[in-house]
Amino acid sequence: MPFATLASASVAAAAASGAQESVGGGIVGWAAGLMETLGGPGAGLIVALENVFPPLPSELFLPLAGFTAGRGGMSLASALVWTTVGSVVGALVLYWTGALLGPERTRALAARIPLLKAEDIDRNTEWFDRHGSKAVFFGRMVPVFRSFISVPAGIGRMRMPVFLLYTTLGSAVWNTTLVLAGYFLGEQWTLVEQYVGIVSKVVLAAVAVAVVVWGVRRGRSLRRARAARERQEERQEERREGLREGRPEHGGDRERERSGGRGD
Repeated sequence: MPFATLASASVAAAAASGAQESVGGGIVGWAAGLMETLGGPGAGLIVALENVFPPLPSELFLPLAGFTAGRGGMSLASALVWTTVGSVVGALVLYWTGALLGPERTRALAARIPLLKAEDIDRNTEWFDRHGSKAVFFGRMVPVFRSFISVPAGIGRMRMPVFLLYTTLGSAVWNTTLVLAGYFLGEQWTLVEQYVGIVSKVVLAAVAVAVVVWGVRRGRSLRRARAARERQEERQEERREGLREGRPEHGGDRERERSGGRGD
């Protein structure tokens, strides 16, 4: 029995070593070794971490899981199921992070951030109440947003069954596409990361442009509001000074002038 255990461990170690050599070192080599050693659960763990830490790209690890399945490190069904489980687990972590923040804390944070207002959080919450299920489903298939979409769902306390349903469905579509791509591409699995990486960069660029445009418009709006407030305060101060000095307000002067003119 000890000999069989030792032999199994040796085979697993050899497979992991071979996987690391075939895909290179670094985090990719570590992920490949973990998938070869633990199989589906290893892939699920990596995908869960990738969901919680968005800088770890799903377009890299999901095709790698498919490639590992193609090499016999796990079954294709195991890769599909466990990566989806990992996605849901990671999404739940971010959901509960948003739930712990809650609307009031989020509004307080927004009020302290330049250009943001507490009312922005209210509007976003109202929008999510109406379109949250669609946002979660499609958001799980959009690079960059696929992780962050769980946070507003938690802030708004989206019903858990609804959140789990649409998170699972959206994750299953995204994961199946990328895992199958890695499975059928074999040694060329890195092509998936290259092409999806381009989409991610386009999404990031679009978000950056949108943020800049929004920031410029919000800055102008705030400056106009501040200028209007200052003018209003100046007029009020002039009225107070006029009352202190015994001068009637300009409106009263004009009315008396008109009355006097009619009398003449």
